[in-house]
Amino acid sequence: MLVLEDVHKSFGKLHVLRGIDLSVSRGDVVCVIGPSGSGKSTLLRCINLLEPPERGRIELEGQEITRARKAELNFVRRRVGMVFQQFNLFPHKTALENVTLAKRTVLHRSQAEANAKGKALLERVGLSDKMNEYPERLSGGQQQRVAIARALAMDPHVMLFDEVTSALDPELVKEVLDVVRGLAAEGMTMVVVTHEIGFAREAGDTAVFMDAGVVVESGNPREVFANPRHERTRAFLSKVL
Repeated sequence: MLVLEDVHKSFGKLHVLRGIDLSVSRGDVVCVIGPSGSGKSTLLRCINLLEPPERGRIELEGQEITRARKAELNFVRRRVGMVFQQFNLFPHKTALENVTLAKRTVLHRSQAEANAKGKALLERVGLSDKMNEYPERLSGGQQQRVAIARALAMDPHVMLFDEVTSALDPELVKEVLDVVRGLAAEGMTMVVVTHEIGFAREAGDTAVFMDAGVVVESGNPREVFANPRHERTRAFLSKVL
């Protein structure tokens, strides 16, 4: 589904990604962990070409997308959904309007078709009773679930999650992770940057530990967390487990 080979990304003199190799099979859940500043969010932004890499190659569903032109960029945007740390909802639009906007304006679906899809997605994330509420009247967890529904409205083949619970109060974390778990159970291909080690252990097919812009270690989550091979992984896990 997704292959990265020797991917590099710099911002000025700051070399953020230093040769990332990663392979994600269809239906896999890859959980990326690591300290702040290790390049995890930049990795996701390179995958969906919000930040095109300077070196290396990225392949999506067998098609190289690394230096995508406009038509190829549309190929990426329609197949890769992303949910950010911040919810980024339009405050003047209801939950349903937030979910259906791209369906209507980008995919050119009718209002009726977009609304039917939006209502089904909001029900899927447990918000069937909040469709007509504005973001300011929703909790952080509810807003994040609307953001997930909005990404799903584009019928993506791959979902990217960037620390989607980091801005939430602890009691709201579970409701968002439950939605992500549900997507995993349905077979959605996902790359999840997270600090929720329990979630990564339970829901992940692969755990990837990053530090200083490189993949230090990857493997079965239970093995990585129980018996890490590298000293840097052991040092990190000793502080978060």
